[in-house]
Amino acid sequence: MRRTYGIAGVLLSAMLALAACGGGGSTGSNPLETTSAAPSGSASGAGGKAIIGSFDFDESVLLASIYAQALEAKGVQVEEKPRIGSREVVFDQVKSGGLTIVPEYNGNLLAYIDVKDTSVTTEEVDAALKQKLPPELEVLDSSPAEDKDSLSVTKETQDKQGLKTIEDLAKVSKDMVLGAPPEFKKRWETRFKEVYGLEFKEWKPTGPTTADALKDGSIQVGNVFTTDPKMTTNNLVALEDTKNVFAAQNVIPLLHKASADDTVRTTLNGISAKLTTDALLQMMQKISVNKDEPATVAKEWLTSNGLV
Repeated sequence: MRRTYGIAGVLLSAMLALAACGGGGSTGSNPLETTSAAPSGSASGAGGKAIIGSFDFDESVLLASIYAQALEAKGVQVEEKPRIGSREVVFDQVKSGGLTIVPEYNGNLLAYIDVKDTSVTTEEVDAALKQKLPPELEVLDSSPAEDKDSLSVTKETQDKQGLKTIEDLAKVSKDMVLGAPPEFKKRWETRFKEVYGLEFKEWKPTGPTTADALKDGSIQVGNVFTTDPKMTTNNLVALEDTKNVFAAQNVIPLLHKASADDTVRTTLNGISAKLTTDALLQMMQKISVNKDEPATVAKEWLTSNGLV
């Protein structure tokens, strides 16, 4: 979920907090209570607890479950807080120590910290993150697995409008409705206008229903992630980002530095070494198409890779 920024300061924060409080199948205690929680100390099997959060979409829940189950297998006490909300909510919880770990995407995380950073490759993005993250935070190794933002259209729209790249949208975007998560407009409107000259008729908040909204025609362009199985089932096409507005989006663990120990770091780096884009897509197909539970899919992948 690229994930860069605000609608009206305080108003947006309040709206996001409310959304996180009631949204998307959250379980357990109120996730906002973790915002001011004190760090739980070393997240080792002998002592402290690793609190693992996730964003409010299935892939993030899946990744958090992979982290949680792998750490539990190493004797780490784990508490999961799924579907907390958007980065605007989750980031501050990790920074405060209310969360120990969240699965992140390196390019979106960097854009959230510094929207003007021009890093594009995985190596560039990771290096910039290590320089620019607040001192309370750290990232571990990036995985080969990548789930990139896209501006996508149906194959029918592509053929009708002659669209291959995002740049091609400039000639027709003023007559189109763009669907995306609620925070997408603030993060990307200026950037798309500056780089590609895009102006849309309307920016419509669609969230997890974006791919279906493209299929039913209520929007003409959508922010769909490239590992979303509906890219295939709904016959969608990701327009080529020739000017690299969307940077690398490798899955990467974000940690509250003081709350994690070497067991946590070694275990999560071991996961990253084996997690590929193809594996992520296959797991998401099981969740989205077969309706398997994320925890079940996570356990299957961990077992097949010798991580539990």
